[in-house]
Amino acid sequence: MAGTKSKKPSALSKLYLASYNLGQTLGWSYILYLIIQYYINPFHNTLWDKTQLPVIIFQNAAALEIIHAAIGLVPSNVITTTIQVWSRMMVVVGVILATPDTYAAASPGLPLALIAWSITEIIRYFYYFTNLIGITPHILVWLRYTSFIILYPIGVTGELLCFYAAIQYSNANPDSWSYILPNKWNFTFSYLYVLIGVMLAYIPLFPHLYLHMFTQRRKMLNPNVSAKKAH
Repeated sequence: MAGTKSKKPSALSKLYLASYNLGQTLGWSYILYLIIQYYINPFHNTLWDKTQLPVIIFQNAAALEIIHAAIGLVPSNVITTTIQVWSRMMVVVGVILATPDTYAAASPGLPLALIAWSITEIIRYFYYFTNLIGITPHILVWLRYTSFIILYPIGVTGELLCFYAAIQYSNANPDSWSYILPNKWNFTFSYLYVLIGVMLAYIPLFPHLYLHMFTQRRKMLNPNVSAKKAH
């Protein structure tokens, strides 16, 4: 994420952030473990049944990152952070939980999204944790700024497939999660149009975020080259 603030966190803030990032690392590691367990023995549960609770907990806990950025606790761009966090929360809460298990939860997009998310987040949060305690191995830096090349497109593909499954549900059930005219408030809300709108938003937003990560990759893995260009 783009740095916009240079204020260093206090010792108490660093302790909180280290605890948060370590907790998220362990949480997503547990989710990845559950995914592996599911594919070893997939006969008793669906993937969503097996991972639902920890995904809801640890993905929604990422909303704290918007607050961290907003109050200057971390040097992250608030808008970029909001887009990244909100898009995943929309998939979990507004798509998977909002539709019957035979739609988004049964979509081939779910395993793609969960596998990409869990690996990405294990690397990302552990990278932040090691930065805070002052020992970041180079291999972790390399993984943080290289693994996204494959994992981001896989994750986005999974998310869009989940959205597509929710659109199929909304087409079959047009009144679900929608508020249709006429009504006493003279107001209409279409769940279907929201889903379509969010999917269309991926067209400009994903390339922007993806290319931003390549910019960050050049800065982190080739700092000398970046410094020469700055001069």
